Order: sequence, then structure tokens, then C-alpha cells
Amino acid sequence: MAGEPDANCLFCKIVAGEVPATVVLETETTVAFRDINPQAPTHVLVIPRAHYPNALSLATGAPAVAADVLATAGAVAEHEGVADSGYRIVLNTGAGAGQTVFHVHAHLLAGRGLEWPPG
Repeated sequence: MAGEPDANCLFCKIVAGEVPATVVLETETTVAFRDINPQAPTHVLVIPRAHYPNALSLATGAPAVAADVLATAGAVAEHEGVADSGYRIVLNTGAGAGQTVFHVHAHLLAGRGLEWPPG
């Protein structure tokens, strides 16, 4: 069920402290940690503490938390010193878009040229 921890979810296990992660920033509603397979010099994942499988379920089920995810991404960009030079926030939704962990997460990418179109 959306919002409830999923015992099989890697990111729920990170939130619970059962799986280690290099945490960059935590808030009451979010956790930001370094991606283990970085695609840019700065690659941090921002997740809600509550389990929502994708961006739409988060936006409709907890819009304030969806806003917190974006605000945390901005705070991470400031913390990492990339806010002024530019950064990208990516939310992959569904396997066809590259989502591999079905706990919504925003990728904060920075520190190299990010061409358009992506992918």
C-alpha cells in the first residue's frame, strides 16, 4: 500500500537503517544519499521516507511530500556546491523509463555537461 513501508523495498530498508547508504541530507520526510552507480560527479538520490512506487502515486497520495522531495533536491544542490552552475532533477517512472527501484526517487545530477535530449 502506498505510504506504508515495503519489506522487500531496497529504499525502505535504507530509510529504516537496515541497508547502509552514504547519506547527504535528511529531513522529516526525505532522505538524500549518494547513488552507488553515479552517472555524474554529483549524483544523489532523494527519496520520501514513506513508500510510494512512482512519481504519480506520490504526487496524488502526498503532494506536500512530493514538494519536499524537490525542496530537498534543491538543498542538496546547495550543499554540494552545484546550485549556481546548474543541475538536473530526474524522476523515472516505470520500467520503460529506466526505473529499477519502485520507490519513487529523484536523481540529482550535476558536475558535468548535461546534454539535451537526455538518454
